[in-house]
Amino acid sequence: MDGIIRELIPLFEKANTRFLLEQDKLILSGVSERTLCGSLMIYLQEALKATTYSEYYVDVEYNRNNGKVKTIINENIEAIPINCDIIIHSRGENIYQDNLIALEMKKSSNRKSAKIKDKNRLIALTKDRFDDVWSFDGTSHPDHVCRYGLGVYYEINAAKKEVYTEYYLRGKLTHTEVLTF
Repeated sequence: MDGIIRELIPLFEKANTRFLLEQDKLILSGVSERTLCGSLMIYLQEALKATTYSEYYVDVEYNRNNGKVKTIINENIEAIPINCDIIIHSRGENIYQDNLIALEMKKSSNRKSAKIKDKNRLIALTKDRFDDVWSFDGTSHPDHVCRYGLGVYYEINAAKKEVYTEYYLRGKLTHTEVLTF
């Protein structure tokens, strides 16, 4: 999975750079996060075309896993239903690496508790396995979603014309970045 990770960050950053350059007026207009996610989705799909992941899908608010509602396992080993703002995945077609990128978007004006919830979701989604619950066996998908190659927390501050990003790999925050647009 290390090779995948090295490819995913530049893929995301390429799409994000174009999104910020070409959609600054949309971002500043005050539209909903869902609208912004739909726009960013287009740039991510375009960036995928030029990679070995061209057969993957970019979906907004996707919430299915093998026909059931997507769930993660929280710190209390409880199944929690989820959907992500944006995901790049194979929709179950690639057993080896179904899930590439999970992105959670927030505006800076959102409540701190909502931001923390999104960050915790990204931690769970990017774990390689759920301790003693499931580990990758190469033949089946987990009941609860994990193994995303990259998690991205994406916070827009329109007043400052900034986007704050956090990158999650293997269940851990690895680095942060602030971009202006």
